[in-house]
Amino acid sequence: MRAGQFGILHAVDPILPDHVLQRRHERRAEARARQRRRRLRQLAIAAFVAGLAVLGLLAASLGGGGGRGGEHQASAAGRGGLRAHAARVPVRYGLRPPPRGLHVVVDLGRPPRSGLLFNLDNGELLWSRDPTAVVPIASLTKMMTALLVVGNTEPDADDPVLVKHAAMAYQGSGIGLLKLGMRVGVETMLYGLLLPSGNDAAIALAQHVGGTVPRFVAMMNREARLMHLTCTHYVAPDGFIDRDNHSCAVDLAVLARDMLRQPRLARIVRSRSAVEPFPIKGGKLYLYNNNPLLRIGYPGTIGVKTGYTQLAGHCLVAAAERHGVRLGVVLLNTPTVPGTGPQAETLLDAGFRAYGV
Repeated sequence: MRAGQFGILHAVDPILPDHVLQRRHERRAEARARQRRRRLRQLAIAAFVAGLAVLGLLAASLGGGGGRGGEHQASAAGRGGLRAHAARVPVRYGLRPPPRGLHVVVDLGRPPRSGLLFNLDNGELLWSRDPTAVVPIASLTKMMTALLVVGNTEPDADDPVLVKHAAMAYQGSGIGLLKLGMRVGVETMLYGLLLPSGNDAAIALAQHVGGTVPRFVAMMNREARLMHLTCTHYVAPDGFIDRDNHSCAVDLAVLARDMLRQPRLARIVRSRSAVEPFPIKGGKLYLYNNNPLLRIGYPGTIGVKTGYTQLAGHCLVAAAERHGVRLGVVLLNTPTVPGTGPQAETLLDAGFRAYGV
């Protein structure tokens, strides 16, 4: 009987076979499941969008907007001069924007390609120029080499480093007195690595710690990843090869802070010269630091490392201390005139003035 026939509305389903009823229930269950999945997807998308918005607000509040290629300018320092500004760089391992009133404004004349001025202790960034630009870093590479060496050797043991053929085939700067088969203490090699920037010392130390140079380079890149040094990649322990051997000012600031936390390295990089035991007649090796601030006697200089190749230009990571305030500066690809020394001096003076010391 059809619904509505004789004025009666029948709400009872017709009698159907069990397998037909079962299939109908399955289709309804599948439809309900699809609807639930659709709702869950919509909720997940909404939560993701909301999360991105929150992250954006947090990044803006931390001042971390200085992306690669951008210079956030606060004030001009005259025609031809560097537009100095309060540093706006990604917050990384304790580096952060400074409080109000600590903005450093300087005229460097011919500025470096990239650079930073920062507080070594609290990470406040006082000045920057394109701080995440990825550039060749020449012998600043040896900062990571030194960190890995002190992390994998005992300070009191002074294990002898065997000089092999690879160290004898070095190019560029070197200690120059190493001979095949010679055994030289780790500390002497570290002084040779960091003061005259010995490429021969870098290769010998890499083989001593890593077994081979390629294995040591793999250690360098693994450590860079662990430290979240996102600009940084190494191809050699000495930095002589420019291709694919690069970093940025922010990453180098992080490395400088780590180096100066290591007593063995802090003692070495603040030395203007050193006399170390060496297996030659007289038993002594005389070494002199390339750091221009130490050479000119800039007050309070405590390190750190120089670098130069034709492609990388003149590079410097330097640090100084005055009345308990410790500042660091990174200069990458600085013009020969005025050079890294005068520019570092100008920035450090301005930084110390900002702190009233």
